[in-house]
Amino acid sequence: MQYYGAALLSMFFWSFSFVWFKVAYEAYEPMTVVLIRLTLAAAIMFAVAKAIGKLQKVKKSDLGWMVLLSFFEPFLYFMGESFGLKYVSSTVAAVIVATIPLFTPFAAWYFFKEKLSGANLAGLVISFAGVSLVVFDLSTGLSASPLGIGLEFIAVLSTIGYAVILKKMVATYNGYTIISYQNLIGAFMFLPFWAMFEAKGTLATPFSPTAFAAIVKLAVFASILGFIFFTYSIRHIGINKSNMFINLIPVFVAFFSFFILGDEITLQKMAGIAVVIAGLFLAQLKRRKRKDGSYPVLQT
Repeated sequence: MQYYGAALLSMFFWSFSFVWFKVAYEAYEPMTVVLIRLTLAAAIMFAVAKAIGKLQKVKKSDLGWMVLLSFFEPFLYFMGESFGLKYVSSTVAAVIVATIPLFTPFAAWYFFKEKLSGANLAGLVISFAGVSLVVFDLSTGLSASPLGIGLEFIAVLSTIGYAVILKKMVATYNGYTIISYQNLIGAFMFLPFWAMFEAKGTLATPFSPTAFAAIVKLAVFASILGFIFFTYSIRHIGINKSNMFINLIPVFVAFFSFFILGDEITLQKMAGIAVVIAGLFLAQLKRRKRKDGSYPVLQT
């Protein structure tokens, strides 16, 4: 039972990350938030992995792959997700990001020639119908920012490249090593962009204890503990059963956003969330017969 509890706890932390981003944005810009988050997460992960003997040395021949992995996640993923959250609500962002498990089978089909089932296609169509209910208002049309929606889908699509490369890397390196290095390399990727576009404003911004605390929570709970709990769950109950819990993220985020951020939750949005979850369940139920390991899931 504790294995399912670990999966549930990881979804809880990842759901809260959408709220913590919004709180952090009250004082800091997106790249500043992500840079601090990744730097803190990398420092903590390296210390923990080294202390428990889980940190592996990356071979020179794999450095290029590790850099490319870090480009997709966290760099491109967070560029899409964090900037997207500037323009759309936490609930809309969570619903879009929750479609990630639907896209990895298409990557597996294209790059690894793995069979693509009719349930995958049906799940994708149904889930996008649900996303449409969330982002469109039946009377006025598009209710969420097109730019924000596009940025969130960049985050989703970046997972395809990440999943392909990760499948190669997990054969050689453990999760502690991969997450430590990708956070560190990702921080260095963000650094020049932060220096060009946000450094001056960040240095002139008064320190905000509330916003900074939200960034620390993102690093500790979303980037570290969420990943550790999810990995623990995967090890004991498999990735497909663990993936099922991702369906809860839009529900958690809608609940947190309503009570903490005051976001509006209409009946149409709730219906859209339910349709998205139904599509995810349809696609994943058919995939439970497959072998584990080919559909990795990102932290948020």
